[in-house]
Amino acid sequence: APLLRLRSLERLSDEAMVNAQRQNLLDASAPNPSVETLLHAFIGEKFIDHTHALAVLALANQPDAGRLIEAVYGDRVACVDYVMPGFALAKAAAAAYDANPGVEGLILINHGVFSFGPGARESYERMIALVTLAEAFIEGKSRRAPIRAPSPPAIAPDRVLPVLRGILSRGGGGRAGAPWILDLRAAADDLALVGDPRLEDWAGRGVATPDHVIRTKRFPLVLTRPAGDLEAWAGASERALEAYGTAYHAYFARNAQRTGGGKTELDPLPRVAAIPGLGLVGIGANASEAAAAADIAQSWASTLLKAEEVGAFTPLGEADTFDMEYWSLEQAKLGKAARGRLEGRVAVVTGGAGAIGAAVAAAFAAEGAEVAVLDFRWTAPSAPGVLAITCDVTDGAQVASAFAAVARRFGGVDIVVSNAGAATTGMMAALSPADLRASFDLNFFAHQTIAQAAVGLMRAQGIGGALLFNASKQAVNPGPDFGAYGTAKGALLALMRQYALEHGADGIRSNAVNPDRIRSGLLTDAMIAARAKARGVETDAYLSGNLLGAEVTAADVAQAFVFAALMTRTTGAVIPVDGGNVAAMMR
Repeated sequence: APLLRLRSLERLSDEAMVNAQRQNLLDASAPNPSVETLLHAFIGEKFIDHTHALAVLALANQPDAGRLIEAVYGDRVACVDYVMPGFALAKAAAAAYDANPGVEGLILINHGVFSFGPGARESYERMIALVTLAEAFIEGKSRRAPIRAPSPPAIAPDRVLPVLRGILSRGGGGRAGAPWILDLRAAADDLALVGDPRLEDWAGRGVATPDHVIRTKRFPLVLTRPAGDLEAWAGASERALEAYGTAYHAYFARNAQRTGGGKTELDPLPRVAAIPGLGLVGIGANASEAAAAADIAQSWASTLLKAEEVGAFTPLGEADTFDMEYWSLEQAKLGKAARGRLEGRVAVVTGGAGAIGAAVAAAFAAEGAEVAVLDFRWTAPSAPGVLAITCDVTDGAQVASAFAAVARRFGGVDIVVSNAGAATTGMMAALSPADLRASFDLNFFAHQTIAQAAVGLMRAQGIGGALLFNASKQAVNPGPDFGAYGTAKGALLALMRQYALEHGADGIRSNAVNPDRIRSGLLTDAMIAARAKARGVETDAYLSGNLLGAEVTAADVAQAFVFAALMTRTTGAVIPVDGGNVAAMMR
């Protein structure tokens, strides 16, 4: 009743509307209600559903949308011309409902569709029926030729996306130089749209429904088809991004003046890129935002193609779109969640199924990084949001495939924690050549293979990176009967320093963490007992036998790797995580 009384007002500011809705919450701690709460309140039906169904949007984004909608629905729905969401739209929709008693729904031009009814099922089934009618109409009027299978891109996506990610990340976009995450979509409609000669025209028309602009901006960035010379494509893409930013600044200036000023310009970076031969790419500060942009881009592509089948895709113009993009109530939908220290970074962790690897992956995820974990022991992800890849790090082909998968999923790589390893015991004089070579294959050469793959992607991006190696205290303080492991780790320490020397100019930092006596798949209870015996101490004393007198855990090692990733001006360093071991201190 308090909300219904608001309908008698001629005008109601956004701030007053939000305040009135909050005053009538049943739970005072609840989030702000939707900007369309009053629309639901003013329509005299108990249950109301609202969607942005693509088929309906294809009809609602036409120059003669009213005529098409009448042809499809007759008197089953009423049309509402576009009005900015909020109080004005609520009054307009209620007036259309009152003027057309008995309608099953409302179609908002350039916006979406409402259905309603006395029961939840009836409202839902009416929505399905209204959308189905639109789909059938489009199918019957379709003028599109069958989609031909697109030719594969001349350059694989895992080579193109890191280059694009570097261009976007160097472009800044108001995030203090933090990298961006990419999300490639290449469904049939996506490839049909980006492969069409009308792409430039289509991309310049606008969003399928105004709500989308806060996540995708009004237009996608249109790039050329990657082919042959990737360096030339990168140069053309940089120029296209610069032109996009210039156009966005002009768009803001025009409309800020039109609306009387007082607005702060948002960053000019696109949130969607359209690449012929590749597909549509969502761009975001994290994987979730990139996925949302990519989801909306796919909806836009499908809506546009459907609209073109029956007429001409004609969405809202610049002024209405700007008003939505810079509407404070829409911006509030994006939330103000705190950003993690490693948000936008992509971290790859090898040996991810082990105790240290799992702890490292969790620690990086907690800092906001997107995480991919490599291990030969699994076939499915171990945790939500983590990309788990089955990979034997001693197999160069599997490593190359794994890094290609990471590049396709996130756009590139920023941090690599080369952690996978295993210990071989025995005196050096009695060790077989095969056992020694196997130790070096995993504990040295595999790290080199991982680093080579990572550096290739990092250099393609041109935004630096971090190589972090689990070297182990054995690299500087070898133990008896541990020579196969210790000598390989000593070589790994030299490898870390070599990468620091050779790729500092690329902004790639190379550091090592030296853990000691961590309970893990490597240091099992049996191994702990054996090492304690070799040291001549009890097992408890072995684990806490350090200057701090405390056992060191996998979580402690994980925090050291996070610390190393955050040290932006340190390379060639070794961080001990051993509780204090004088014999293992670096000299």
